[in-house]
Amino acid sequence: MGIFGPSQRETWQELAEEIDGEYIEEGFWKSKKVVAKFENWTFTLDTFVRSSGKTSTTYTRMRVPYKTKDEFKFKIYRKGLFSNIGKALGMQDIEIGYPDFDDKFIIKGSNEAKIVDLFSNDKIRELINNQDRILLEIRDNKGFFSPPAEEGEYELYFESIGVIKDIERLKNLFMLMVLVLNRLTIIGSAKDE
Repeated sequence: MGIFGPSQRETWQELAEEIDGEYIEEGFWKSKKVVAKFENWTFTLDTFVRSSGKTSTTYTRMRVPYKTKDEFKFKIYRKGLFSNIGKALGMQDIEIGYPDFDDKFIIKGSNEAKIVDLFSNDKIRELINNQDRILLEIRDNKGFFSPPAEEGEYELYFESIGVIKDIERLKNLFMLMVLVLNRLTIIGSAKDE
């Protein structure tokens, strides 16, 4: 343990052990990641850097590819300074009927009924609420910089600013991703393969 608490390596190795995954350190710059399989899904936790002009910011992300049945997508993130302006200008924000949650998060999506069904799960809402900075979404992986995805393959994607080194937060994140994938299967949006 370092002066400022556990290192990324220590925390991520501990996470890998607890979720029966593998901690991998590779390449010249020693990129670090945790890869874990659960049921039929493969979870990848890593970091990346986003540059804007003269500054760059490190983010932690977790990704899980899965097969979609209906091309359902959503995006959820904490409300910020400009959220009310965006809503006033017509930005989508689906309310799910839980005022404490609806007041804190912006939810966008392709099917309002499925969004309400997904986020009506108490544990999912609790785990999202416990992530101080969060972007959670379903992506179709057809972006310019993304590797080509198989037809019908989507990705459950989490992103947060900084390197997450809090083991409880990481375990909660893993649990959140598992619960969302299971719920997507139940509501008929994800294949369990």
